[in-house]
Amino acid sequence: MQKVPEKLIQFLAVATLIVFFAGTFRAGWKRGGTDFPNYYTAAVLVKKGAQLHNYYNWPWFQKEMNYAGVENQLGGYIPQTPLTMLPMVGIAGFQPQTAKRIWLSVNLFFLGGSLWLLSRLTRFSIAQLWLLTFIGYGTLHTNFRTGQYYVFLLFLLVAAFWCLQRKRDRSSGLLLAAAFATKLYGAPFALYFAARRRWRALAGMIAGSVILAGISILMFGWRDNVYFVTQILPRALQGETLDPYNSGNGTISTLLRRTFILEPELNPHPLWNAPWMFFFLQAFVTALLLVIPVLVMGRTGSEKRAFAWFFVALILASPNTASYTFILLLLPVALLLEEANAIERVILIACYCLIGLPLWSAWSSWFPRVILLSMLFCLAGRSYIALLRTWTSAVAVVLAISIALPVGFERFKDYMQQPGQKWERIDVRKGAIYFSSPAILRSGIVYESIGKLHYVLRWFHDGSDQEFTFEGDAFHPVACTPDGPIQFELVAKGRSTTILLDVASNKWMPAPAQDCAVPRAPNISPDGKWAISTGPGGGSSEQIWLRNLAGGPSVRLTSGSCNSFSPAWELDSRSVIFASDCGRGIGLPALYRARLDKIGRL
Repeated sequence: MQKVPEKLIQFLAVATLIVFFAGTFRAGWKRGGTDFPNYYTAAVLVKKGAQLHNYYNWPWFQKEMNYAGVENQLGGYIPQTPLTMLPMVGIAGFQPQTAKRIWLSVNLFFLGGSLWLLSRLTRFSIAQLWLLTFIGYGTLHTNFRTGQYYVFLLFLLVAAFWCLQRKRDRSSGLLLAAAFATKLYGAPFALYFAARRRWRALAGMIAGSVILAGISILMFGWRDNVYFVTQILPRALQGETLDPYNSGNGTISTLLRRTFILEPELNPHPLWNAPWMFFFLQAFVTALLLVIPVLVMGRTGSEKRAFAWFFVALILASPNTASYTFILLLLPVALLLEEANAIERVILIACYCLIGLPLWSAWSSWFPRVILLSMLFCLAGRSYIALLRTWTSAVAVVLAISIALPVGFERFKDYMQQPGQKWERIDVRKGAIYFSSPAILRSGIVYESIGKLHYVLRWFHDGSDQEFTFEGDAFHPVACTPDGPIQFELVAKGRSTTILLDVASNKWMPAPAQDCAVPRAPNISPDGKWAISTGPGGGSSEQIWLRNLAGGPSVRLTSGSCNSFSPAWELDSRSVIFASDCGRGIGLPALYRARLDKIGRL
């Protein structure tokens, strides 16, 4: 980068900047789409005073997106933190596309600020650093086209390192606390500060985290924050968001999950169905990637290389990534380029370019991002890895095993109690991510599902299913009688309407002023002998309970550190149909059938 004439660099910088504004920025400016509506809707809900735990309910959040003015767009807030939406609260009063344009404009300043700070941290000019950013066009494009969050996060992280280099350790810690509170990425840097003995930075990070936690509690209350910490956060750290088996996620966690866990819809053909191996290796590899840098780098070596290596290790260990995530690599790559030789520079720039590119499905199954990030990890830490001794390696492995064994054992034990190991799966469709709210008819089961643009209804009968789509989102189907019709809520253009659907004729119409009469309480079995309910099951997860109305204790039908909900009785009173997100993304369930005659065998 230094040998190229400065005038040529400036010319190329201007030319690529024009390409960026004419292409990517213009596309984001003119069109909506993911992922900005998720943050925007959450900010609108903050201004409404909505309860935080509802944000993590997919159907509820989808309805609120429509009420906020976002049409023909699927969305959700999982796995965001309680404060992720905070930077957007100030623009939540504008229309969605206007708010997105404001956010894109602000992101230009965040990006410019990041490049300016990096130019002060390295010997590269802003023009050179812009060209490096543009080379990673895939990740730059997805951030600005979709209105993502990671340019802002990049600015926080670059500013944190700038403060660290200027001996403003407390400020560095505070900025990383902000990154932790908004996207969790700052949290592992507490280990970095401890390893490098930057105690003031660690104190600043702890203090910042306490302050931001207090703000979150003031905004949402204690119980909703506890719900996030106990329900959402653990599963997000395990990679259980959206489709956790989707190879497009491109993480070590997803690679291991696809290799070792059978999931009938999302991963029907694992290489080896050995869940115990997955639970151990996921914890072991994650721990090892963070333990090795902490043990080796200490206070030796340059701050730039140590920070860059730990940063790459953090992204490699992350359970959730996408193409837009990798704009964060601009920081470690820029720091590493300064000390790299010619061959290393080629590798660094090539990795940065390729990692952020959107992948074709045929390529993603080979997990190229894991390979490229592993190359970056080895290259960034080569001087430290060379210092590894037998005893240090042994200590790292023993520490990782001591973490992975109890974690893996507890998670495998929990896995064996989940509905997928005990009850029959209903209507298995390859790739389907959401079945919920079953309504029972003589002719089959009608349930809520996710289509291409909207929530839809599906009718499972005679071994096949039929989809019913509407100009809006369909929620909460209820069988008026065993022979129909189905009553459901249709949300479109900011309004909610009650609709009646006859599945046999595929005809629907607005319901009369009075809802259809349901002849019995939905939790009571048709024969009047049993009652089902949902509630906590030895923790904060939602479980299904069965009670004999003639007397006796309630029996728990479901278990696991996951959620089972929406129970409905089959008409013969012999089985309960329910939804469960165990082994899948948080709140994205499949349907199961629990037969009462098998309860005694549990």
